[in-house]
Amino acid sequence: MKCVGTLPLLMRYMGTLPQHESLLYQILIKKFCGGIKMKSNNYYEAAQDILKYIGGPDNITSAAHCATRLRLVLKDQKLVNKEELEKLDIVKGVFLNGGQFQIIIGQGTVNKVYSELTNIAGIKEMSTAEVKKEASKNLNAIQKLAKLLSDIFVPIIPAIVAAGLLMGLLGLAGKFGLEEYSGTWWWIMLDMFSSAAFNFLPILVAISAAKVFGCNTFLAATVAGIMIHPSLQNAWTQGTGYETIKVLGMIDMPLLGYQGTVLPILLVIFVMSYIEKCTRKIVPEILDILLTPLITVLLTGFLALAVIGPAANVIGAGISTFLTFAIDKLGIIAGLLFGGAYSSIVITGIHHSFHAVELNLLAETGVNTLLPIWAMANVAQGGACFAAFLLTKNKKMKAIALPSAISTLFGITEAAIFGVNLRYKTPFIGAAIGGAVGGAYVVAMKVGMTAVGVTGIPGIAITNSTSMFNYIIGMVIAIAVAFVATMMMGVKEEAAYIKVRA
Repeated sequence: MKCVGTLPLLMRYMGTLPQHESLLYQILIKKFCGGIKMKSNNYYEAAQDILKYIGGPDNITSAAHCATRLRLVLKDQKLVNKEELEKLDIVKGVFLNGGQFQIIIGQGTVNKVYSELTNIAGIKEMSTAEVKKEASKNLNAIQKLAKLLSDIFVPIIPAIVAAGLLMGLLGLAGKFGLEEYSGTWWWIMLDMFSSAAFNFLPILVAISAAKVFGCNTFLAATVAGIMIHPSLQNAWTQGTGYETIKVLGMIDMPLLGYQGTVLPILLVIFVMSYIEKCTRKIVPEILDILLTPLITVLLTGFLALAVIGPAANVIGAGISTFLTFAIDKLGIIAGLLFGGAYSSIVITGIHHSFHAVELNLLAETGVNTLLPIWAMANVAQGGACFAAFLLTKNKKMKAIALPSAISTLFGITEAAIFGVNLRYKTPFIGAAIGGAVGGAYVVAMKVGMTAVGVTGIPGIAITNSTSMFNYIIGMVIAIAVAFVATMMMGVKEEAAYIKVRA
């Protein structure tokens, strides 16, 4: 009974302690209260169980949470008991991505579990950005490159999506015979709005890349502005021919802008980051504000127009040519391969790097022929997940599977892939089959999109007006094939490592 009088004093004392000393508080409680649990709800229990199955507090390097998931960086992945972790009622799925061990819990609940977890483990709360930085230390070279590209391009996707949607709406309006309004003020304005993000894409990429590479964002924007300067011929009209000038008597520099391009500005800002940092080390501190920006812009601008830009254009054109060739010449085979393999790539997290390729494809050809294939693979996961919902007798899995299947229709696949399909295995195989067949169909029908980053039903809005109907048919095919394939293969309850607890 000594705890009755001691506990209030400890709680009052706790209010004066720094956060990092919370572990001491727990030790004192255990000492004075004989191991009484200080839980006020089930979140404490859930946090305890999670902590136990991830190897204990000593195995946690850092921890944060997003809207639905715990994001943990662990010292040793081998200490995780994934099987027992997935048995917990509160856990909807677990997976490793980008060096982070992620536990799907659900919106509104994850923050409460996270709060209890940090208190029990005696670790400080961190932001997702801090955890990402910590997790990057555990990645290999390919994963680091994919993460870098993801960090650069994901932030600019909203601008591209907005422009793509407007472009799609104008195309749809034209299809319905509304071209007569093309000279009106609102049509002219919408046309400007839809093209702005693509015309000034190098500036968007430059700002985002500068943040990742650790250089001055305004200098990066300035260099990007040089690359799309009005004195240079607009990149969209290069088919009509362009002039060149002799630089240093040996370099034929094309007087051509880089509107809509991705790879040139990406490489330029990477080089600029080193130029700026090296210049800052050499220049006296008193002259830093004057000389560092001047030298950085001069050197980077010269290299951008004379060397890096033209070389990167050749590389970018080569990538776009290869992909276009693969889709045009291989046809449904390319669709089968890309659509069937995409979800497996998603597991690795490398798929985020595809945004750079898609944007380059848009710049070179004016249409994104890859995204419709990715969209088929995504919705196929939903068809397979719905089949798992019907097949499983486990109430917990049913509760997870149905909303997860629905979410794929809106481009959100993590819950379906990691929470259901991979755990049963056969639904994931069924989804790969559905994605392959759906991918083959959209390639055969030459379905194209005007932006990046949006799949499922929202993707209809950025689909070319001429291929919108075939995009919808492709989704139906992908979902149906994945559903039937999964139903035929069935699911084994023991494969999900889930048991209903009393």
